[in-house]
Amino acid sequence: MKIGDTLPQVSFQTRVRDESIGGPNPFRWETLTTDDYFKGKRVVLFSLPGAFTPTCSTYQLPGFEKAFDEMRALGIDAIYCMSVNDSFVMNQWAKSQGLANVNVIPDGSGEFTEKAGMLVRKDNLGFGARSWRYAAVINDGVVEAWFEEPGRADNHAEDPYGESSPETVLGYLQKAKVGEPA
Repeated sequence: MKIGDTLPQVSFQTRVRDESIGGPNPFRWETLTTDDYFKGKRVVLFSLPGAFTPTCSTYQLPGFEKAFDEMRALGIDAIYCMSVNDSFVMNQWAKSQGLANVNVIPDGSGEFTEKAGMLVRKDNLGFGARSWRYAAVINDGVVEAWFEEPGRADNHAEDPYGESSPETVLGYLQKAKVGEPA
């Protein structure tokens, strides 16, 4: 993906709470599309190798959660965290992180990630196919800004983190707000 690209159109299989179901697991399946998440909104999307993993759980996700109010003041409608994990895993991760501001998107089969050109193999860690770490500002389904970690490759020996950090995205938004070149 690059600036000016339109996001791939896919369907995401999500689990949503529905109290009308009752019982100990009141969730139902709901299919949401790329348009459901991105159409008519200016959002931050960040994607990472996996729920419950150290860098993702300690720095990236909590950092975006904490930066929500400031990003919102800079014209962001929503912040989405995507991973090649199913909805059950993503929902439990969001719950364990106490998320109030960041919404999770389960790309369980990796379809979106593959179409975005960000699917990599992480067999060296026993993960299988996962997302390379990136962040983006998306305006009405079109990439406004793109922040990709360097060295994208299958079975990368390291897990680079910095380009896709909330601090980097926030810096871009602050410059864009005052009209400076980003």
